[in-house]
Amino acid sequence: MNLKSGRIEGFEQYSQFTSLKEFNTHVEMWLAVKKVDFSKGELVALKRLVRFSAKIPGVSNAKIGTILKAINEDYQGNGISRSTFKRMTMKAKELGIITIHETERKNGSQSSNLYCFNRFPKSEPPKAEIMNHPKETNNLLKTNHQKNNKRNEAPTELDYTFVSDKVPQAFVQVVKYFFSDAKTIEEYWHMVQIAAFRFECDQDKEDILSLAITSFKQLIRKLKSTTQVTKPIAFFYGILTNKLKEFYLHQLFEMKSEHKPFRYVLGNGEVMYYDWLHTES
Repeated sequence: MNLKSGRIEGFEQYSQFTSLKEFNTHVEMWLAVKKVDFSKGELVALKRLVRFSAKIPGVSNAKIGTILKAINEDYQGNGISRSTFKRMTMKAKELGIITIHETERKNGSQSSNLYCFNRFPKSEPPKAEIMNHPKETNNLLKTNHQKNNKRNEAPTELDYTFVSDKVPQAFVQVVKYFFSDAKTIEEYWHMVQIAAFRFECDQDKEDILSLAITSFKQLIRKLKSTTQVTKPIAFFYGILTNKLKEFYLHQLFEMKSEHKPFRYVLGNGEVMYYDWLHTES
């Protein structure tokens, strides 16, 4: 049965998030893992839908024409097409990022859809053979058991020796024993970058690296002791986020004791500098 169209406030019960901050965090995790599945235009459409889902965190009933108009204005006439937007919503639905509800007017005619963002799923443990038999190999490529006679065929999977130079080698050396392919290692490090940026400590490279390695080791211990973890990368992000929060608060305490101003980023992106001397009596 279709929903009746109405003001966005009437769909508050469809939100899966307690705050805009929580919604944005889940969107960041979705993009970290699924960004590669979208074209450039589809990503523009998805990010704009996210912005139209801020009033009720994760829920939007904006018309496609309204969203396209906003994109067109931002890109000075070089926006995206309606078909691109629809392809994006279908992909996002198939990937589990959003749920789409059709709505109808009082007269029974179809109205704009209701787009509801889903929470990033908790993770699942890696297959038993991966956890029980960590691989340290000199092979550059993972191949299947069938003999491949096509000498110029591109490899389907690359091992840890192909990881981007942007990922610290210390992190690679720890992760490779459990997840040896380059793409997975890079995805884990991307989650580290997202978390560090969120807590404004992405410049503390040595501390971030140490916390990332510790968090990954805790993830492995958890995977070894339970089957309740359903997606390792999300669980890792949760562990790291908690550690970075403690690190961030510790930095604030030290700045306060030394009366040093600290940088604070508001939800709208505005940067503020907080001076303890101006607030203490």
